[in-house]
Amino acid sequence: MLSRRQKHILLKFFSMFSVVRGYNILIVVIAQYLTSIYILAHNKPLKQVILDINLLMLVLASAATIAGGYIINNFYDSEKDLINRPIKSKLDRLVSQNTKLSFYFVLNFLAVIMASYVSFKAVLFFSIYIFGIWFYSHKLKKLPFVGNLTSAILTITPFFAIFMYYKNFETVIFVHAIFLFLIISMRELTKDLENIKGDMAQNYSTISVIYGEKTSKIMLTFLAALTLIPIYLLLFKFNVGHMYFFFYLSILLLILFLLLLWYSKTKTHYLILHNILKFIILAGVFSILLIDVTIILNRI
Repeated sequence: MLSRRQKHILLKFFSMFSVVRGYNILIVVIAQYLTSIYILAHNKPLKQVILDINLLMLVLASAATIAGGYIINNFYDSEKDLINRPIKSKLDRLVSQNTKLSFYFVLNFLAVIMASYVSFKAVLFFSIYIFGIWFYSHKLKKLPFVGNLTSAILTITPFFAIFMYYKNFETVIFVHAIFLFLIISMRELTKDLENIKGDMAQNYSTISVIYGEKTSKIMLTFLAALTLIPIYLLLFKFNVGHMYFFFYLSILLLILFLLLLWYSKTKTHYLILHNILKFIILAGVFSILLIDVTIILNRI
């Protein structure tokens, strides 16, 4: 049996894990490595990519910066989360605000130190990224359009660190990035609909609060239609291997999303829509493996 002190420490650990959303960070780490292996450095030996210390430092710097971003976001949104996510908020509050801020500064310091192992450009990149996350959480998040756009850009920013490292700027990579950007933008708009009650209580000027749910739904429909452009290009203009299964599945899920969207009225409905988009993003990460199913054997 665990002692009372051990239970307390365990609860604190889970609380901090909840604050930094460790599961999301793990997905980003996996996505960065899969992107490196299958897309950005597909001509290099597998062992060379996996054992690349510079890549590891960039991935760890990204993870530390994202974790810090979740902490500062949690710090500024603590009151709003009491309304929108009461259960998660109770768990998050097991760790004091002072402790969270201490972790925030330590994580950002570690991110810069790890980036310095790679190059001065990497230090500059992550310093700007850290500032961008803070500025978004402190100021931009409450602004309609600007907040959504900034959030989507900050979400895909860690991948640009990898792009710059490998200096691989093929068109297909940017088409993938546009598709991801559109899905993330849809997720941000859906989150606004899901959290509209808390946003109104805390005077957040989101699109849903200022312009209403109908306008948000029209924008979501428009963004869903836009995703068909990168999907078409990736299916018929570029070689994505067996990843075409994922894009056809995405089309079906987006159709389902739109059908449910126009009948959605409650927080539970919007949570379901949010989870559909999260599933598309998660499936997209692991479907990178389908680009070339023989790549591991051929590059060992």
